[in-house]
Amino acid sequence: MLNTIIFAIFFFGMLGFFIYSARKFFITLSFTKPENRFKDISQRLKNTFVFAFLQTKLFRHKLAGFLHFLIYWGFLVLGFVVLEGFIEGFFPEFTFAFLGPVYSFLTLCADLFGAIVFVTVIFSLLRRYIGTPDRLKVEKSSRMDATFILVMIMLVMVTMFGTNVERIWLGHSQGLRPVSDFLANIFGGTNSGSQTMYMFFWWAHNIVVLSFLNYLPYSKHFHVLSSIPNTFFSNYDIEPKGILKPINFEDESITQYGVKDYNDLTWKQVLDGYTCTECGRCTEVCPANTTGKLLNPKLIVTKIRRRASDKGPVLAEKKEQDPMLDINLVPDYISPQELWACTTCRACVQECPVMIDHVTSIVDMRRNLVMMESEFPEEMNTVFRNLENNESPWAFGAEARNEWIEELSEELEKENKVNNLKKLSNVGNAEEADVVFWSGCAGAFDKRYRNVTKSFAKLLNEAGVKYAVLGNEEKCTGDPARRLGNEFLSQQFIQQNVETLKKYNVKKVVTACPHCMHSLKNEYSQFGIELDVTHHSEYIDKLIAEKKLEPKKEIKEKVTYHDSCYLGRYNDIYSQPRETIDAVKGIDLVEMTRTKDRGLCCGAGGGRMFLEETEGKRVNIERTEEALATGATTIASACPFCMTMLTDGVKAKEKAEEVKVKDIAEIVLESINA
Repeated sequence: MLNTIIFAIFFFGMLGFFIYSARKFFITLSFTKPENRFKDISQRLKNTFVFAFLQTKLFRHKLAGFLHFLIYWGFLVLGFVVLEGFIEGFFPEFTFAFLGPVYSFLTLCADLFGAIVFVTVIFSLLRRYIGTPDRLKVEKSSRMDATFILVMIMLVMVTMFGTNVERIWLGHSQGLRPVSDFLANIFGGTNSGSQTMYMFFWWAHNIVVLSFLNYLPYSKHFHVLSSIPNTFFSNYDIEPKGILKPINFEDESITQYGVKDYNDLTWKQVLDGYTCTECGRCTEVCPANTTGKLLNPKLIVTKIRRRASDKGPVLAEKKEQDPMLDINLVPDYISPQELWACTTCRACVQECPVMIDHVTSIVDMRRNLVMMESEFPEEMNTVFRNLENNESPWAFGAEARNEWIEELSEELEKENKVNNLKKLSNVGNAEEADVVFWSGCAGAFDKRYRNVTKSFAKLLNEAGVKYAVLGNEEKCTGDPARRLGNEFLSQQFIQQNVETLKKYNVKKVVTACPHCMHSLKNEYSQFGIELDVTHHSEYIDKLIAEKKLEPKKEIKEKVTYHDSCYLGRYNDIYSQPRETIDAVKGIDLVEMTRTKDRGLCCGAGGGRMFLEETEGKRVNIERTEEALATGATTIASACPFCMTMLTDGVKAKEKAEEVKVKDIAEIVLESINA
């Protein structure tokens, strides 16, 4: 009876402290911005099953994934042991043995998984100190936190087996416990049991379990509790990847644009911070971090957590004079230098096993720097000025958008070939054409990429496709301004483009720029227009499959293809560009070390195309070196930004005479013009 009373006091005391800690966490979240994350419950449940319970993302690192999978499922299976122990504290004779064969199955699983978890924890501890991967080499406090958690898990297993062995020796054991039976035989006989030692292990087990529970809210391992809800509330396969939420500038109640402090973030963005376990997978793949920049995506989210933990209690207690109110998330926890290094490639998001979205938070913080603080790199003044004056990031007037059209007409006339191009201003309605070709700013103004624009147009002519263009009525999609944080300027272009597209009743669009494609396809719907947008790599692949284009000329080249982030990780287009290249006879397609959804960014995304790299190694050089290491004589791309960065990289490595950078449209056209 006394044991029951003591246990009840201890249990409810520990439970009460956990509720107190959890309440502090929810109060901290209560000061953040609201966001609806409850639509499409069925998809959210599917995501939770696939990513949280099956832990599929963890297996992108096979060894680490396997170890974590064993620990995770071991804990789930051991949950019934913990529950049985708690109930036994109130009712000493209680056991789940009344479940019969089910109980035997549960005890068998608990015994086996307990042994597996114990061995896995030992291995994980060694891995933290011997042969530690770079991504796990963290500051001492973080390493000690991880060590403490692993030791606690190990103690849970030790005390569980201690309790089981004593129960076996006392003759009270029920169910199947092969590992516990083995240990009982190793360490003593059937008469070795002691009620005192049984109670010692029983108490130790419950103390460790409840202490572990109460430590979690103050540890990076809070993800044990938050990873499942964080996965459930992720928008994976619910909305397009990487879309940014618009700001309603007509809402006069909004006085803060972007994120200056933690309470400007949404509750989900702050939950991301509390869910990070600092595994370093995001850091390992970040192009900025791997080339020596200050940016570390892992630290972005952990600094959000730290700031929320620091300021949340102050807001809750309404301390008007607290020093915590005199500082902000940006720049006191996160520096502008970190934010401007991001290429928005989403490699960090792709790798995160608990569905954290680093990029959206980074762009939200950029919005504050640009629209509220006017604090941004000097080069961005030129970009914004060009956008305002020329409707593109380039220093060319709108009329120059027609030059490639005129050049194309002259070239086709010399070649005695048909020209199916029509300007929408002449035909008046997009229904007169099969598709509208959106050339994009780079496709119209960049001298090198203008050849890609014309090459694709010639392929459309060759296939008999009737296509229309907007010419100088086309404006920047707003992508560079939006990713650089100037949402106000971005929306000006979006609204003007939407008005133009509606005027001509445009439904189907094809473009050679993945950045334009992503904006038009996935973000313009936020502004009242639904477009069927195809990337030119998909369109060419389709035309080849339909035999409307037939590559004939053999091109004996070793080619490596570079995946554009906005084509791949944003829109899952990996196979079509490769199939298009493979359709050309003679080409030997070789892959780089980092490819497809593991591909390395060229360094130009997120507006970085227009900013100088002054810190560390240039990202495009890192990627170019990887491409050159394949021995390829041609580097194929499907993005104007990627082409520029890779071309500059090849020149910097003094390989321009030996290695060419070509768009897939140029390669196919070369093969067709036999």
